[in-house]
Amino acid sequence: MTFAALADPTRRAILARLAKGEATVLELAEPFSISLPAISRHLKVLEEAGLLIRGRDAQRRPCRLRVEGLAPVSHWVEHTREAWDARLDRLESFLQSQQATKGADSDDDRTP
Repeated sequence: MTFAALADPTRRAILARLAKGEATVLELAEPFSISLPAISRHLKVLEEAGLLIRGRDAQRRPCRLRVEGLAPVSHWVEHTREAWDARLDRLESFLQSQQATKGADSDDDRTP
């Protein structure tokens, strides 16, 4: 559900704005050319994914980023980075062994 929520560029932009501090729905809607109900639907998706919290402050209903909600993404990114680092290390070793073998073959071609 977290990745589905992050798949939409509007929701990512909302989270980027919330990373700077809490904001009301009107403040979050300001840079977008979509309706307030559409923004509210985006906020609902983010809230259901555990990425934001809506509070109540007298008449205001500020939204805040819930950083803990990004933990699954962080874990996935770290796991994927480690896997690719290992693959690239193996590829580098393979290419170095191929170059060493090719260099040895070239030396053999020069001997009478």
